[in-house]
Amino acid sequence: MSIDIVFQHQDFIVVNKPIGLGVHSEHGQAGIVPILCEQLALPKLWLAHRLDKVTSGLLILAKNAKAAAYFGELFTEHKIQKYYLAIGTKKPKKKQGAIVGDMRKIRDGKWALSTEKSNPARTQFFSKPIDNGQRLFILKPLTGKTHQLRVAMKSLGSPILGDSLYKGETSDRVYLHAFKLAFEYNNEPFSLSTMPNDKSQFDQLHLHDAFKQFAEPQELAWPKV
Repeated sequence: MSIDIVFQHQDFIVVNKPIGLGVHSEHGQAGIVPILCEQLALPKLWLAHRLDKVTSGLLILAKNAKAAAYFGELFTEHKIQKYYLAIGTKKPKKKQGAIVGDMRKIRDGKWALSTEKSNPARTQFFSKPIDNGQRLFILKPLTGKTHQLRVAMKSLGSPILGDSLYKGETSDRVYLHAFKLAFEYNNEPFSLSTMPNDKSQFDQLHLHDAFKQFAEPQELAWPKV
């Protein structure tokens, strides 16, 4: 397996993680870190953040410990802007806004959103209709909780297409993709985006007016949290 390299810097790389691939090796399947180390002939890589196995899209890996620590600070201080695309199959409770609430672990590896807000997950979103009653969502997580966006979509009453864990309609994949990242590294601005490289419904998004409205998410007037 060869991983698509979106951008390479002397201190870090940004890749387009495919669906179904974990960040670490498990159950005899190599994860993205050892695959990339072999692909790029590097002795070690550090994950700057994580994506769920079922999520595709942009993933940052540092090439050295200093860069890893720098990215760790950027993420801790919420100085990296992350934007995700998702497809929902049901009408959401609201078409745009913010989802805020504590995350609590329930059963079977699932999480749920609570009404308490002691350490809340915070997500901003917009949505637009596309084909066959589906909606395209652009999601901006302001925190980095486990399953945050999947739970947010479930709480809206529009679970992600293909996300069976959260009662999404059956499909060929989970339709959640890390679409864009914007950050500064050593005072140099970076803005990177990529579409999924698998053959799926995401292939046709560029034809929709909805996607065209979301193509530059940093320019949107995001709802207040």
